[in-house]
Amino acid sequence: MSTYNISDAELEIMRVIWQQGGRIYFAPLMECLDEMGKKWKANTVLTFLYRLVEKGFLVVEKLGRINQYVAALSEEEYMESLAKSFVGKFFGGNVTDFVAAFLRQDSLSAGDIAELRAFWEEKGAKNDE
Repeated sequence: MSTYNISDAELEIMRVIWQQGGRIYFAPLMECLDEMGKKWKANTVLTFLYRLVEKGFLVVEKLGRINQYVAALSEEEYMESLAKSFVGKFFGGNVTDFVAAFLRQDSLSAGDIAELRAFWEEKGAKNDE
């Protein structure tokens, strides 16, 4: 599965599926997309779903003649994979350089830094166990 091989439109569809608990039928998916202001035709959405299945983001469960689309990974897993790929691609896998890029540009607020520090301390405590 390639994290960078998902289009913005495919990601929108995945977000709808994740919001629906990771499973959805076609008709409710179309309703959700319509509510979001997406006026995509059924064939367009089917093409996106087909691509997501081909890329390994979705699995199709057949229930008679009806397809249920099931996320092959959670949104959290996807985001973690995306972040890891991004840091690997642009920062040679060095997380310190990644964070330093934000610090050099004053992109992190004091609140962001405090939140990161608390997360780091919690994560470090868990790793010590």
